[in-house]
Amino acid sequence: MKIIKISAIGSTNDYLKKLSKSSTLEDETVVQTLHQTHGKGQMGASWQFEIGKSLAFSIFKKAEELPISHQYLVNFAVSLGVKNGLEAISIPKISIKWPNDILADGKKVCGILVENQFKHTETIHSVIGIGINVNNTGFSKYPQASSLRLNTGILYAMDEVFDTVTQAILSELRNIHQANFEEYKRQYEACLFRKGVISTFEDLERKKFNGIIEGVTNNGMLLVKLKDDSVKEYRLKDIKLLY
Repeated sequence: MKIIKISAIGSTNDYLKKLSKSSTLEDETVVQTLHQTHGKGQMGASWQFEIGKSLAFSIFKKAEELPISHQYLVNFAVSLGVKNGLEAISIPKISIKWPNDILADGKKVCGILVENQFKHTETIHSVIGIGINVNNTGFSKYPQASSLRLNTGILYAMDEVFDTVTQAILSELRNIHQANFEEYKRQYEACLFRKGVISTFEDLERKKFNGIIEGVTNNGMLLVKLKDDSVKEYRLKDIKLLY
């Protein structure tokens, strides 16, 4: 693993993507910053960063033996890796809010952005962005957000959290080309927030409806069982879980 530390940057994902286009990047190159000014979440959403209290880093990972049809294994592996890393430092009640938010006791403590790049129609190179609220304490504008410190009352060493979570992610990613896709998907689904219970959702027209999260498709779409017992597939931004 090669670590590049930068004092301030717009987006660690953007930096790694540009670097991968202009040079031959070493596998498992990690870029970490002390100040991310334009962090990104899913579908261009912004990610809030607090200097000295938040972690922001991105990982460049090659998955050259992974079939493109199984590319969503990267997302499964990263989410499970973050979960394992946070549990290794004793953060309780970790779950995955579809598709890639990590919750602790029902509140978001980590956001993940996976951007896959394809070369020669076969090779997968992934740029994986991770943002973690570590020692943050102020979320008055974001009632569904929290931090590791608020969750446990412990003041964390930033380097320890970074090292533990990064190693847990890489541990999952290093073996995904040998992984059983269905088994990995089952592990991911078992961690899904509010899976198997009646929940309220909002669609693109802001209409609310009830449904039950059943799981995900092989390409990561959410499967929701509706009141007529039919199961519908939803893409990111087509549906919002209200909680």
